[in-house]
Amino acid sequence: MSIFEYNGSALVAMVGKNCFAIASDRRLGVQLQTIATDFQRIFKIHDKLFLGLSGLGSDAQTLHQRLVFRHKLYQLREERDMKPETFASLVSAVLYEKRFGPYFCQPVIAGLGDDDKPFICTMDSIGAKELAKDFVVAGTASESLYGACESMFKPDMEHEELFETISQALLSSVDRDCLSGWGGHVYLVTPTEVTERILKGRMD
Repeated sequence: MSIFEYNGSALVAMVGKNCFAIASDRRLGVQLQTIATDFQRIFKIHDKLFLGLSGLGSDAQTLHQRLVFRHKLYQLREERDMKPETFASLVSAVLYEKRFGPYFCQPVIAGLGDDDKPFICTMDSIGAKELAKDFVVAGTASESLYGACESMFKPDMEHEELFETISQALLSSVDRDCLSGWGGHVYLVTPTEVTERILKGRMD
């Protein structure tokens, strides 16, 4: 078993019309044994920027703390919030620094940039970025997430339809992966508000 699959995870970010959604499962396991059912994988960097970390749970928490520290330094120096594109470059640089002993994480970054244009991207454990205009996925359920998102995604969805689409994609995908699941955690971000919702899925 790969170290990336040790705790299990499912992460997806999807773009709508001037909005985006990012969702994850809530299970923390040690291989097939479930340890916690309320594990947080999505972190708020600021009101219009969110970071999801799939992979090894302990590395995800460590990496999150380092990135929050770096973002706070940026805020103090620049007196403004970081743009999503800039933050993606920061995450990539932080990961590549440790390329010979990497953090076992695959980040998903989602944010609203200039003119409230949604930006999503994911990368591997050494910071190689993959940009997308529709959706990005990561984690042990990524194969089934690709299939579900590919069939359900439509361009320019309004925020409620986007929530429904990402939720159905996540719930149907984690049912096909025994290392992730136990409900979901969805953030829906528009230029004016952030909505957080907990999904109830199969509890097995």
